[in-house]
Amino acid sequence: MQQLSNDVIKELLAAHQPPCISLYQPTHRRRPDTAQDPIRFRNLLAEIEKSLRQKYPQREVRPLLSRFRTYERETAFWDRQLDGLAMFASPDSFRLVQLQRPVPEVAVVADSFHLKPLLRIAQSADRYQVLCLSREHVALHEGNRYALDPVELEDVPGSLTEALGDERTEPHLTVSSYGGAGGVGMRHGHGSKADEDDIDLERYFRAVDRALLKQLSAAPGLPLVLAALTHHQPVFRRISRNPNLLDVGIELHPDALDTERLRAEAWKIFEPVYRSRLTAAADRFRLARSRGAGADDLPQVAQAAVQGRIDLLLIDAERHIPGKLDDAAGLAEPGPGADPLLDDVLDDIAERVLAASGTVYVVPPDQMPSDTGVAATFRF
Repeated sequence: MQQLSNDVIKELLAAHQPPCISLYQPTHRRRPDTAQDPIRFRNLLAEIEKSLRQKYPQREVRPLLSRFRTYERETAFWDRQLDGLAMFASPDSFRLVQLQRPVPEVAVVADSFHLKPLLRIAQSADRYQVLCLSREHVALHEGNRYALDPVELEDVPGSLTEALGDERTEPHLTVSSYGGAGGVGMRHGHGSKADEDDIDLERYFRAVDRALLKQLSAAPGLPLVLAALTHHQPVFRRISRNPNLLDVGIELHPDALDTERLRAEAWKIFEPVYRSRLTAAADRFRLARSRGAGADDLPQVAQAAVQGRIDLLLIDAERHIPGKLDDAAGLAEPGPGADPLLDDVLDDIAERVLAASGTVYVVPPDQMPSDTGVAATFRF
């Protein structure tokens, strides 16, 4: 799975040479439903080509479309999809992201990438990761309440043997002499086989933790659930330096769990954490508002977003508010012919908050601390 990370968001938010093409479509995990996905894809490409030809010459259109057409009839590609697909292309970049939630079909050609559907998923508060760890196998998954999918590991040892190779801990031997100066030397071992195994296990877990931290440094700091045998859990927790590792884990052999069972067990652990985080964020907003350092008034929040003043933003996952942000005026009403898919002021606000290194949570309506669709705390 192409991991959705903060780095991906930052890369797409940055300025790119136009035209910038954004394509979103729902996809399917299993046949026969996968058969319709390339058809939808070709229809979206036709829309993109039509839009490009209105403004750009053929010599510029062809190389841009060729990046998409690589996947047009690649059956193996469509058979390996999740629930949604996003593609972004410009003369200087190309990015493909698989999504664990369906998205509306959208094809946009503009001077910058259309990121609102991606932001909605990236900032959803129910995302987490699961580390499956045993002597024989290491795997990482990422998911939400509905789905769990593997994340490709880079330079992370896949097993104890791969991590240590021939560098296993040897029994510690000493030589003692009996019978005086000329006595016979005898070898004695100190430390049991279990002690040696514990040392190797710690070395292995430390190597996994170190490599995983390096890979996840570009990820959005998702909570991490450990799936490992009961007696392995305290060993890994003792050596781990991962600040996102949850205190409670799945105390089962991960190799014995299929993906659906793993997701169910992980969600049982993460759901209370998820609800606690949303409650804490809502309480933080209420306290800030009582002190004049927070607001749920849309024009006030929009102005604060333009000024880079928002530290924490909560937006309603199911709310759409037509409008745009203007650098001078803040909130701007949508003009005639505004596209309801593109002109959503909540998503514009979220983009500004993220660009200013603020925190954004997209949360269910029943967890929102206001009825305006937005709640924010201010830095100053």
